[in-house]
Amino acid sequence: MITLADEIINGHRLKRTDDLTFLLKADLGQLCQGANNIRKALCGNYVDLCSIINGRAGRCSENCKFCAQSSHYQTTCSEYGFLDKDSILNDCEHVSSQGVNRYSIVTAGRTLEGEDLEKAVEAYQAMHEAYPDMILCASHGLMKSEDLKRLHNAGVTMYHANIETSQNFFPNICTTHKFEDKLMEIQLAKEAGLEICCGGILGLGESWEDRLDMAAQLAKLQVASIPLNFLIPIAGTPLEKNKPLEPAEIIRIVAIFRYLNPTAYIRIAAGRNYFDDGGEILFRSGANAALTGDMLTTVGNSTAQDRDMFAKLGFSFKEKRAD
Repeated sequence: MITLADEIINGHRLKRTDDLTFLLKADLGQLCQGANNIRKALCGNYVDLCSIINGRAGRCSENCKFCAQSSHYQTTCSEYGFLDKDSILNDCEHVSSQGVNRYSIVTAGRTLEGEDLEKAVEAYQAMHEAYPDMILCASHGLMKSEDLKRLHNAGVTMYHANIETSQNFFPNICTTHKFEDKLMEIQLAKEAGLEICCGGILGLGESWEDRLDMAAQLAKLQVASIPLNFLIPIAGTPLEKNKPLEPAEIIRIVAIFRYLNPTAYIRIAAGRNYFDDGGEILFRSGANAALTGDMLTTVGNSTAQDRDMFAKLGFSFKEKRAD
């Protein structure tokens, strides 16, 4: 695995047409060491910290089986309309003071339009003016091309649109929109001048082949950031009885995604609570970015905890930059 890692560092790229089953059988320690070597050589020794705010919660029309915010399921998820601008600005100021360099408003629902879109544009413009060195991202579902361009003009530089899983397994998880809709949204966001943050959730019931398909699809899409969530089953959703992934599975997944996506941010999101130490080993296995603070419907590591952990691991914090 170390030899393969060296080859990847020197320009070789794995493809889905290759026989990738060796990644599933390789010694885990060697696999992780190689993934970490790739990360160090091609991404540097920086960690990218992102925080999100749940800008509009619940009552989502889509039926994603993992999601507590879907109106199709009975959960204890909060429900509220689009937050006021001051609440968003205050939260952005708070996370900025903690050293977070990337910030996103995330909204439940199929898309963002009308009055809520106007509120979002106003909030992004205000944040961009008040915190010009904060990298602004957005996650608002299946938006129109002209609306994505408005977000870009308001200061947003990255759009988040998870493919969630493999194309083959996707219909088992959601039927109110299609995998192809996700691909189209990613294309529209790129055309609007936005970088792409795209990953998904592992532990939905997918196979290892699905995981390889997903990792290869993201490589094909050339996304800049890959958030990896590890399912935390939520009561009231169809996946509430799914067995959580074992730590060794999670570690192997992270390393595999690094081998297939050697230059992307591999961003660890939900599921770090499966590790007593916040998932330190994941950042020695190819990961170099984290979603820090509270998640949408689950709780993550605090930013202070994360900064201490990354400092202990020898990571540097990525410098904030102006647009």
